[in-house]
Amino acid sequence: MSQIQMIHELTAEMREKVIEWRRYFHKYPELSFQEEKTAQFVYETLQTFGNLEISRPTKTSVMARLVGQETGKVIALRADMDALPIEEENTFDYVSQNKGVMHACGHDGHTAMLLGAAKLLTKLKAHIQGEIRFLFQHAEELFPGGAQEMVKAGVLDGVDQVIGIHLCSPIEVGKIGICHGPATSGSDTFDLKILGKGGHSSEPHAAVDPIAIGAQVINNLQHIVSRNLDPLEKLVVSVTKFHSGTAHNVIPDTAILSGSVRSFHPDIRQQIPGLIERIVKGVTEAHHASFELDYHFGYSSVVNNDRVREIVEETIIDVWGEDTLRTLPALMSGEDFSAFSDQVPGCFIFVGAGNKEKGIIYPHHHPRFTIDEDALEIGVELFVQSSFKLLGQLD
Repeated sequence: MSQIQMIHELTAEMREKVIEWRRYFHKYPELSFQEEKTAQFVYETLQTFGNLEISRPTKTSVMARLVGQETGKVIALRADMDALPIEEENTFDYVSQNKGVMHACGHDGHTAMLLGAAKLLTKLKAHIQGEIRFLFQHAEELFPGGAQEMVKAGVLDGVDQVIGIHLCSPIEVGKIGICHGPATSGSDTFDLKILGKGGHSSEPHAAVDPIAIGAQVINNLQHIVSRNLDPLEKLVVSVTKFHSGTAHNVIPDTAILSGSVRSFHPDIRQQIPGLIERIVKGVTEAHHASFELDYHFGYSSVVNNDRVREIVEETIIDVWGEDTLRTLPALMSGEDFSAFSDQVPGCFIFVGAGNKEKGIIYPHHHPRFTIDEDALEIGVELFVQSSFKLLGQLD
């Protein structure tokens, strides 16, 4: 029996246990930086596997090291564990028991898949040349993110390559997608306060209306994409909050606007705060108002390393065939896996988890989001098969 076939059969034997873990995590979700029970469950479960050196790099994260019988490369496998502040609307038996908190992005599946990979690989320790690190990361959904904290704690020290898997409901189960180059965008935010002069709604000429000014600011910010930068550049500037006023007949003093900026090119990313400030300054000065702008750089773009990506693609083709592999365009979503892949060569992989026939059609972050659990077995095997390929032991 080939090594590929052996791993395939061992993964199939773990299917029900991985589903059981996923449903446990789904039933008891925890928000970013609050994953105490989740991390403890992971820690205690890893202890039952044997052959692992287990640690807690931060309060709510876990790392396990599997050191092989012979020296070799060091690779890291990552899964995020946090949930979202969403009230779940699903009706299956394992819906969230924590009001207002839900695994609506697949992180419950990621954690279960990495546990499954760890369990399987510990059984294969005698075949491993090198070291495999399992990174159970907290707080992907909330900036500054848990990946950055784990990197500062030294989880990548000595690591040669890192991979992460994200379950993806827009991709049908049975397919695996990989982006060439950038996989996710840089994800930044801004908060803007427009300072006007309040007054009576019947005498707007005596006031400086921050709402009217704010409306002009919103319109003019859209010119950044189409009139200030090359329209072929992938860039999104979205104003997502506009708060002002307390009464029908009162022009308020201030208006608060907030928004999101998504970009890929590092040079363009650095230009955006200055462009926003120039536009806001021009509009507010024209109407005798002032402003305060706070711009926050968030997660950088995840960029897949070409060699690591090629190895993962070879693995997918060898195990499942060419028809399984999909080349994807870069996503405008943000991901703090970039904190890992900025430090060492990495690859971020999307495993299909949607299934229209089963009604699994809702997007990520939706209150009825779920996954086809057939994807879990694929994710576990992809972690394991890729590990051997990255270590140079699977030809």
